[in-house]
Amino acid sequence: MSGLVFPYQTVRDADMYGKQVLIREGYDMPFNEDGTIADDFRIEASLPTIKYLTERGAKLVLIAHAGRPQGSRDEKLSLAPVATMLSEKLNREVKFVSDCVGDAVKMATKNLTSGDVILLENLRFHPEEEKNDANFAKQLAEDSHADIFVQDAFSNVHRAHASMEAITRYLPAVAGFLVEKEYVELKSSIENPTRPLTAVMGGAKISDKIPLVEKFVDIADNIIVGGAMANNFLKYLGYNVGDSLIESDIDDEVKKILDTAHAKFDGVFDEKFLLPLDVAISEHDSSDEVRKELSIDAVNGQMKILDIGNRTIDKIDEIIKKSGTVIWNGTLGLAEKSEFAHGSARLAMILAQHPEITSIIGGGDTADFVRNWDVLKGGSFSHVSTGGGASLELMAGDTLPGIAALMPKI
Repeated sequence: MSGLVFPYQTVRDADMYGKQVLIREGYDMPFNEDGTIADDFRIEASLPTIKYLTERGAKLVLIAHAGRPQGSRDEKLSLAPVATMLSEKLNREVKFVSDCVGDAVKMATKNLTSGDVILLENLRFHPEEEKNDANFAKQLAEDSHADIFVQDAFSNVHRAHASMEAITRYLPAVAGFLVEKEYVELKSSIENPTRPLTAVMGGAKISDKIPLVEKFVDIADNIIVGGAMANNFLKYLGYNVGDSLIESDIDDEVKKILDTAHAKFDGVFDEKFLLPLDVAISEHDSSDEVRKELSIDAVNGQMKILDIGNRTIDKIDEIIKKSGTVIWNGTLGLAEKSEFAHGSARLAMILAQHPEITSIIGGGDTADFVRNWDVLKGGSFSHVSTGGGASLELMAGDTLPGIAALMPKI
């Protein structure tokens, strides 16, 4: 699975020596109650671009957001802890500025020297950021004294925000290594996979993933559906799903997907489009509930389907081991509870034990799960994406504003 060329300019294509570089980073991460960072995945992912630029004498001004502060200041969402962690990981001081525009930014960025790194405060403390406000973008460019803009926040490239799209009207814009890597890995897995290609779809919501599911029905050799997403298919097919989580008003979409899959996999639908054969249920959804497995036709009453069962897991094992590429997006059960993480853990184990299979892990909850499960923090898989919605939209073929605005490769 290779050969795809990133169609936009990157940091390799620009002379960065002595340049003041404004870098959009994806530092929207979970924080602990004491304000420290709970998971450094996205910080680690940003380091190759930062190190490359500092080694070439650039002066760096980093911008990012965290959480949803609704356009006003929220100290719990300050990026100050990110500056502290970056300083440790880069072994150099990363100065922090308590705003992202204004006089404090102008002063802090005015006389930088080669190799300096500054991190500005949460962009979303300003409502103009999410409105893609051109004046705000211009102020970001001017107050930071930037010569060039680098897009490396893959987790946010599906958003047309001021620091993603409008900023490119005021500065020449190229991609960092993370955006380039994510684009090439994810697009290659869709456009040029090593076959058979198996798509594993899970998670709680099907509505967010309908375009991607439809894409997979078109291109994949096998489709495996688990998690709460599967409940919608089971219910549509006439099974009792008890009090399990389902989405309302999506029967038409489910019917369309199933009709298309039946037409494609005529005669082998049950082998190629795998829905749960058995499930693990809870009757009360309490944290100490003992895992109980049932055939899908035995679910009733107030039972809640919270994971796939062992018969289904064994069938998945068979399919995965015969695959050349596996794209996995969405956990197969309520994976935050250990009793209902069996399906997801078994899938992770199969992929980790078979490095000859190209394994692409979607961002969001799936990435969180495999990184917590894996002693190598995701290193057991071919690629673990930093983007949730961004990875879904890229693989579905959507245009991503934060990438489309970059300068095309000459």
